[in-house]
Amino acid sequence: EISVAGCWCCMAPKGLILVGGLGTQLRPLTLTKPKALIDFGNKPLLLHLVEALVRAGVTQVVLAMNYRPEIMHDFVESCQAQYNVTIQCCVENEPLGTAGPIALAKQQGILDDDEPFFVMNSDIVFDFNLRGLYEFHQAHGKLCTIMVARVDEPAKYGKSVVVAHETGLVSRFVEHGRTFAGNVINAGVYIFSPSIFDMIELRPTSIEREVLPQLAQDEQIYSLPLEGYWMNVKQPSDFLQGHSLYLKYLAKRKGDAHCAELSPPAPNIIGDVNIHPSAQIGDGCLLGPDVTVGPGCVLETGVRLARCILLENVVVKAHSCVIDSILGWSSSVGTWTRVEGVSVLGEEVHISGELFINGAVVLPHKAITTSIPEPQIIM
Repeated sequence: EISVAGCWCCMAPKGLILVGGLGTQLRPLTLTKPKALIDFGNKPLLLHLVEALVRAGVTQVVLAMNYRPEIMHDFVESCQAQYNVTIQCCVENEPLGTAGPIALAKQQGILDDDEPFFVMNSDIVFDFNLRGLYEFHQAHGKLCTIMVARVDEPAKYGKSVVVAHETGLVSRFVEHGRTFAGNVINAGVYIFSPSIFDMIELRPTSIEREVLPQLAQDEQIYSLPLEGYWMNVKQPSDFLQGHSLYLKYLAKRKGDAHCAELSPPAPNIIGDVNIHPSAQIGDGCLLGPDVTVGPGCVLETGVRLARCILLENVVVKAHSCVIDSILGWSSSVGTWTRVEGVSVLGEEVHISGELFINGAVVLPHKAITTSIPEPQIIM
């Protein structure tokens, strides 16, 4: 149970999540569900963000989206009931970028001038104290605070490098390129004071390319480094890497309620493994490290899983192996088959027995009867 009570601020802040649109880089999974509703550690990616906001005292969440808003209905109803939080959808008639939705929410009366508010991307996973971020923002009194992360390859994430003073005051943003300016990047979590509404017009606008550089020039933005893990999960390989980081994060929190999501040590478990209670695990299976088995999944005798995600109702038949891959809803893998190399199966993809699948991206509702030894997209 998450409490939202407290006297740490005079009014509870709101939170806006940039759910966005098509999520094309996570296809074929996003052909079935919006990216934000794909399960990550056996619960929707969006739910992780809502939980983080609720822990920070947020009681009103805004979902900014421009793609299939009707599919969010069940998620919204469930969240509101479980967390005692109000969730409103702010639907764009045309894509408004990352800043335009803020102006739209203001125009529709969803965001107001009362208190600073959170804004976050929907394709990130992280461990951070958002309440601490809010308190830091209140203390320095500027228009914006951004969460920043230290990474090995800044260019990989398409984010500008953040150059800040020791105090956290951001002096400038440097586009990734040949000139090395550091390895601290924008992590996609912000707090804005209401005065930001004067800077954002109701048109397609970018927080990263238009709003933040102007705030840095005006000395109106501070940064706070992320202390825990962080990952942008917009691509399958990053989704798998972020999934591994998340399971390691759960393992470090032994003794609290979240640790119960991990399977207890057992002869057939290696490292961090998350098995839904409704999944059926056959004799002689070996699972891990970094594995999530979704609800209704069936693993027959002698299955080997490592660094992979099985979404709901997947069947892996006897003596097959799945490594570094994501298997979509109601898919199946035949006997004595090996799936590896960041393969991604869409919904209801069925792979025959005794095949080798390497790096295949298979669109929904396909039957695969021959091996795929080299990475390719199966339309």
